[in-house]
Amino acid sequence: MTLSVLSVASEAFPLIKTGGLADVVGALPEALAPHDIAVTTLIPGFPKVMRAIGEDAPRVHHFPHIIGTEAWLREAMIGTHRLLVIDAPQLWEREGLPYVDTDGNDWHDNWRRFAVLARAGADLASGAVPGYDFDLLHAHDWQAALAPAFLHYAPGPGKVAKSIVTIHNIAFQGSFAAHHFPDLGLPPEAWSVEGVEYYGQIGYLKAGLRTADAITTVSPTYAEEIHRARYGMGLEGLIAARAECVSGIVNGIDPAIWSPKADAALPAPFTVDTLDDRIANKRAVEQAFGLDEDDSPIFTVISRLTWQKGMDVLVEVIDDLVALGGRLVVLGTGDPALEIAFATAALRHPGRVAVRIGYDEPVSHLLQGGCDAILIPSRFEPCGLTQLYGLAYACVPVVARTGGLADTIIDANEAALAMGVATGLQFDTVTTDNIVAVLRRTMRLYADQDQWRTIQVNGMNADYSWHHSGRHYAELYRSVLGNP
Repeated sequence: MTLSVLSVASEAFPLIKTGGLADVVGALPEALAPHDIAVTTLIPGFPKVMRAIGEDAPRVHHFPHIIGTEAWLREAMIGTHRLLVIDAPQLWEREGLPYVDTDGNDWHDNWRRFAVLARAGADLASGAVPGYDFDLLHAHDWQAALAPAFLHYAPGPGKVAKSIVTIHNIAFQGSFAAHHFPDLGLPPEAWSVEGVEYYGQIGYLKAGLRTADAITTVSPTYAEEIHRARYGMGLEGLIAARAECVSGIVNGIDPAIWSPKADAALPAPFTVDTLDDRIANKRAVEQAFGLDEDDSPIFTVISRLTWQKGMDVLVEVIDDLVALGGRLVVLGTGDPALEIAFATAALRHPGRVAVRIGYDEPVSHLLQGGCDAILIPSRFEPCGLTQLYGLAYACVPVVARTGGLADTIIDANEAALAMGVATGLQFDTVTTDNIVAVLRRTMRLYADQDQWRTIQVNGMNADYSWHHSGRHYAELYRSVLGNP
């Protein structure tokens, strides 16, 4: 029997993307189709989304008054799968990024914007929108996490779908002032520690975690980590209380988008059998970023420049990296102080360090396909995707041993090297000493090109497509619905 799933999220690749959440939401419909699961994706009508679907996308439902505003529901396609878009210009059509304004401040009405997204999802999943019927609602992160709470406390008039919440990053929880509670249309009993109340505020993610039928995270290790205070960000007690319904499923990557043999962003596409062709991409990186042309390894960072990503520690060891004989290319944006610190390091080391503030998708592909190693020193990392791209593109991941990084990279320790199974390097605890130590280890491995090539080949041969992840999601969906 075909299952009908409504995936509710704030972004979906290729329509709109600020991070890995969009990649996951965009990939799920295709990943689940072979398992007889039809996914419809519900997202906000941000300007990029509205331009992509066009003015001809039909209006299929009118919300005259949804969380204090008017909205329309438009239907379109994302690839070969159904897309529903909330058309409400007063909420979405504005300059800036999806969650913040041009000065980097949260939009003042984010509480309403994402309550509308969640309420629309709950209406679709409980018979309040004629013509739509879903077996299960899959809410992604805090922006959609109120949807299970609406299903629990104030569903529509029809069959109420089961619900799942996926935590992509528990550090972002969506907490808003208590005085907005009456505007949500929830009954008084929802305002409790067993409902949406969270330390005197409305906790969007907390509400979803309390009311959903199942909770997933984006890696098994992260699912275990968030039971502890160090990683649970205040929600570890709730996670522990619902431990029986918490699981972790590693994200996949889309080989149609991340394929070094057919990537238009690479001057020299390559395969595991033509790795020598990769040197042309390295030369292209050197030219594009003004690096010295030589045979030393190029490390890259493709990341938000934030504390979570360990960038404050990494920037302190750039001088060590250069002294060890390495070069570094940074592509990212984030904390202004860190942006300045990285740019200053580039000025100290012309030809050895290059920094580009911002994000550029084709450039990220070039860096994965031309640099020798990718540095990911995250303090916590729910799953991570850049290390998976690195594996596929023979850009050896050098990662902190946490979350999805621990689940997806096999450390090049003595045993793994002897068995020929290593795919990267791991280190414990994000400190300057530990990062310098792993950089030294990386340089030694790079000096043995036969050994380095083996690590690259192992990574390219690893299967981190959505094939396995899609199967795990399908099994979870059917289990939640009582049909394992």
